[in-house]
Amino acid sequence: MGKYILKRLGISLLTLLVLITIVFILVRLMPGDPFASDKLTPEIRQNLERYYGFDKPIIVQYFTYIKNILNGDFGYSMKYINQSVNTIIADSFPYSFDLGMRGLSVSISLGLVLGIIAALNRGKTLDYMSVIIAIIGTSVPDFIIGGLLQYFFGIKWGLFPVAQYKGIEYTILPSIALGFYTLAMVSRIMRASMLEVVQQDYIKTAKSKGISNFRITAKHQIRNAIMPVVTVLGPTVASVLTGTFVVESIFAIPGMGKYYVQSVQNLDYSLILGMTVFYGAFLVLANMVVDILYGVIDPRIRVAGK
Repeated sequence: MGKYILKRLGISLLTLLVLITIVFILVRLMPGDPFASDKLTPEIRQNLERYYGFDKPIIVQYFTYIKNILNGDFGYSMKYINQSVNTIIADSFPYSFDLGMRGLSVSISLGLVLGIIAALNRGKTLDYMSVIIAIIGTSVPDFIIGGLLQYFFGIKWGLFPVAQYKGIEYTILPSIALGFYTLAMVSRIMRASMLEVVQQDYIKTAKSKGISNFRITAKHQIRNAIMPVVTVLGPTVASVLTGTFVVESIFAIPGMGKYYVQSVQNLDYSLILGMTVFYGAFLVLANMVVDILYGVIDPRIRVAGK
């Protein structure tokens, strides 16, 4: 198991290095000038270019940036005066992470339960209800879900606040809006996987031995059917935990999504790079955890990976 984890760790670090390289090049190729909107004298502009290292060859800038990342330094924002990228991420990420954890904890658990119930009641009312929820969740955009929640539960019925992030009651509606797609996706995948597993020979063998349906479902069906769900959870978890701009904008949440989009609009190279690398590291970490979970759930995978 140790070799399996080390191998996945090496692949993850290589993937992150490739990501940093590609993003660094693409940012430098972006059309426009980060200082064009500022009324700067030639002397001030020259000083800014020297400060951010733009006066050096691109290869020197690249290795300097890699060195700074290894030291945990993403540099200073070009638009937010006297604010480092580290500070902006540190201030905004807790909001995105808290919102994402609330949305994921509910959506994943309910999605698994709905998928299992639907598969065990195939062709019945519960199955149809689960399928309808899955279709709605995967088809309707999250900003529409968020808007409907605000209108009915916030404005019309007055049950919850419609915006900001000041307490637990403020987190309910955005958590539902953010996690509804994940709930629908997990339930749909779990249902399909459960229906596929139930046709396998080892399930028929277990039934022929007189093993109870509960033991068969709990010990064999769920454990084997959950693998496809684990596959999609890596990028999904990373995306949700690092912030969704649309939901954060609708509910006026000061998370990472707002800063990330504004950094692209403002051509804030430092902030674009810092947040992209941070998100990429989170995504790579989530996928690595998924790979390790594969080996825990199914030992055959880590044996084959040696």
